[in-house]
Amino acid sequence: MLKTKSIHTPIKKEDGLRILVARYRGHRVPTSLYDVWMACLGPSERLLKTVHEIDWRDWSRSYRQEMLGEGEHEKENPVIRNAGQKFTLRLIKHLAKEQNVTLLCHCPEDTEHCHRFLLRDLIESAKV
Repeated sequence: MLKTKSIHTPIKKEDGLRILVARYRGHRVPTSLYDVWMACLGPSERLLKTVHEIDWRDWSRSYRQEMLGEGEHEKENPVIRNAGQKFTLRLIKHLAKEQNVTLLCHCPEDTEHCHRFLLRDLIESAKV
C-alpha cells in the first residue's frame, strides 16, 4: 500500500518503508525519521522557488514534467540532477504491492498542495 505523510508526523509501524521525497533533507532532521532519502523525487531547486508564486495547477504540471523527464529543467539543477524518474516510480509501485510504503515531505500533514500527493498519483499510474 502506498501512503503519504509529513515527516513530522509520528512514526507508525504501519508506515512500512519510509521514503523522504524532498530535494533537501532539512536541517536537524534526524535520519531515524526515514529509511531512505530520494532527493531526485523532490521538486527541482528552480521549481521549489516558485511554489508560492505561480498557480498550483501550473506548478503541478511542471513537477510532473520533471518526474517524467520532460523539459529543459536539468541544466537549472546544479546540485542534484535527474533525467526523469520513470524507473524509480515503477520500482516504488512494485514495492508498494508487496509492503507498505510511505512518501514523506516537510509539508504539514493537513496541507492541501504538496508534491507528495502528485508523486503518489504518478506512482500509482506508472506502467510496471
